[in-house]
Amino acid sequence: MAKFYLLLSALFGASGVALGAFGAHGLRGQVAEHLLEAYKTGVLYQIFHSLALLGIALLMQTWGSRLSLSVSGALFVSGIVLFSGSLYALALGGPRWLGPITPIGGSLMIAGWIALFIAALNFSK
Repeated sequence: MAKFYLLLSALFGASGVALGAFGAHGLRGQVAEHLLEAYKTGVLYQIFHSLALLGIALLMQTWGSRLSLSVSGALFVSGIVLFSGSLYALALGGPRWLGPITPIGGSLMIAGWIALFIAALNFSK
């Protein structure tokens, strides 16, 4: 599981940088400013949570594959896809029904941090 989260961390990190560059150079002047800001928020949260996945992978290597770490990683992945993905889609002209998906993704990210907190509480060498 650690390798899986390490691979996803690298994939989300690289795609976050690429999407950020696309937003900065390809979308400026092409979409409304508020949509560009939403897009930037998606990139920012994707990058931060790709680093969180890196941390999960490293913790799994150190602590072992604990359920709370696996749950945290799964919540971060789901949160990235739903939160950042919906913001990207909305900025690029996707259907408005994607709007309510964004807070679901954000809630999953928060739940991922709570699961990581639980993992830390249960940590013992």
